[in-house]
Amino acid sequence: MKFNEDGEIIKTGINYGPLPVVAFDADRGFQFGALLNLYNFGDGSTYPNPKSTWYFEASAYTKGSYKFVVNYDNKAIFPGIRMSICTGYYGDKALDFYGFNGYQSIYDMELLKPSFSFTDEKLQQKFDEKSKMPKGFYRYSRQQIKAKIDFTGKILENFFWEAGYNFMWNKIGSFKPDGYTVFAEEVEGGTTLYDLYRDWGVISEDQANGGIASSLRVGLMYDSRNVENNPTRGIWAEAHLVAAPKWLGTTHSHYKFGATMRQYIPLVPDKLTLAYRAAYEGFLGDAPWYMMPFYTNMGIKADNDAFGGYNTVRGLMLNRVQGLHTGFYNLEIRWRFIDFSLFNQNIAFALSAFNDGAHVFKPYGTLKNETGKHQDLYSKFVDADRKRDGYHGSAGAGLRFIMNQNFIIAFEYARCFNKQDGNGAFYINTGFLF
Repeated sequence: MKFNEDGEIIKTGINYGPLPVVAFDADRGFQFGALLNLYNFGDGSTYPNPKSTWYFEASAYTKGSYKFVVNYDNKAIFPGIRMSICTGYYGDKALDFYGFNGYQSIYDMELLKPSFSFTDEKLQQKFDEKSKMPKGFYRYSRQQIKAKIDFTGKILENFFWEAGYNFMWNKIGSFKPDGYTVFAEEVEGGTTLYDLYRDWGVISEDQANGGIASSLRVGLMYDSRNVENNPTRGIWAEAHLVAAPKWLGTTHSHYKFGATMRQYIPLVPDKLTLAYRAAYEGFLGDAPWYMMPFYTNMGIKADNDAFGGYNTVRGLMLNRVQGLHTGFYNLEIRWRFIDFSLFNQNIAFALSAFNDGAHVFKPYGTLKNETGKHQDLYSKFVDADRKRDGYHGSAGAGLRFIMNQNFIIAFEYARCFNKQDGNGAFYINTGFLF
């Protein structure tokens, strides 16, 4: 058994991380299923960074979401080139939708209170006793197939090129809640915000049900992190361009750019770290509405729903902040307060405190009611006089279990500063956010 300079056991060969998925996401509910991480450390010369990894997951959420994921990452299959492959099928029966342009879209459950029509007695009783209103008005359904392959190669020390191909198939439809309807008197059969956006012409009919995004991506990266999955010092910065023309199979062509800066500043070496991430993404020209809620990831992760939710701005409701140009940040203090070995595994626990925020810098159109339909509802849920978005912020804290610097389980809670972004959110997940 060999040890590194920090006193950790140097892992070699294949290491397994099987785990029943028992997690919680405030936006999707409890998660259950199974996942498997395979880490190949080879002769241990690269530990704690593995030479290659496999990731398998099959899981579902209590609010009607599910996913099947297979990811593969290899640093040695091609000399000097890293290859990352991500594939997955994702289903959401009731995905969050709060409109476009941040605070120009009004989120206020009290506006819905007098409008519910219940056919389910249990739901009616819950509503009468607790005034707990179902959120079906702010939902739509979506199915997705994602697949991508990315390559990374060194240009200079810590400086890399990135290139790859990304495929995404989206099928979108209305959410039809069981047991109740919303605005049943104003709209026959009830409605959702997604349906109203279609009625107003904010979402065009040719884009309403989604489409295919087939894109080529190129970028540059600077990476001086000491450890990829649990960094305590270094910089990780990226800039990329995405082209999704029709000749590549894209339903609605679009072009996108993005940049992300991450830095890890050691306050106490390997114990106390100040970490931050600042990101900006925007479309060049127009974009299909269904491609706005994604934060572009090159490398070992698929594109995430954004902005809001666990992967971007903790505490904010999923997809709360959407626009043509959007920025967000994360700022946190990480304290690794204990380290020990158990059953030949390197174990650590860490606490964190954080502040996250987001802002729409360029809106998606003006949210005009082009058709004149349901003008009374339009006035309730669109702040037509607002020209600019405001600050969407949150703060919170978390605890992490860390094994072998790679297998990480996180427990985090965040609270929003503005009730239009939500109240509070609790998460159980894997890894560090960045």
